[in-house]
Amino acid sequence: MTQARVDLGMPALGESAPGPRRYLLDQGHPLSLSVLDLGLACCAVEFAAATMTQPELLAVDTDPPAPGRTEVLVVSGTVTDKMAPTVRGVYEAMPEPRYVVSFGSCANSGGPYWDSYCVTKGVDQILPVDVYVPGCPPRPEALVQGLRRLQRELQRGPS
Repeated sequence: MTQARVDLGMPALGESAPGPRRYLLDQGHPLSLSVLDLGLACCAVEFAAATMTQPELLAVDTDPPAPGRTEVLVVSGTVTDKMAPTVRGVYEAMPEPRYVVSFGSCANSGGPYWDSYCVTKGVDQILPVDVYVPGCPPRPEALVQGLRRLQRELQRGPS
């Protein structure tokens, strides 16, 4: 008896998975943010909700990152010690200027898993974080508010 292979539209083992999507926060300001979501756990669902419910604020960025566009890495979810070097590698591969938004309790401090032997106690242990968005999970509006805050701080310049 042979079994038929069901195609679920997902890559087979050994094939590369699609890369992360970039989003653009551009509200007519001189500074636009190119946002890369590093969704590691359940907070990534809230990131998706923010991009779906407010498409006028966060639109899929189909253009390659342009010079002068500010790169923002949103880390949403639990970072484990095993994943930490990869997260750091993604950050280091981003062009300058680059910023980090820690989205949710797990990314901020390890969340309810903080006492696990394999959980990094916040993404700020491996990356410089510019904006923390609290919550478990944070609401989609909180992500947009955090990105707007970063945009305002960058427009204001160094103090």
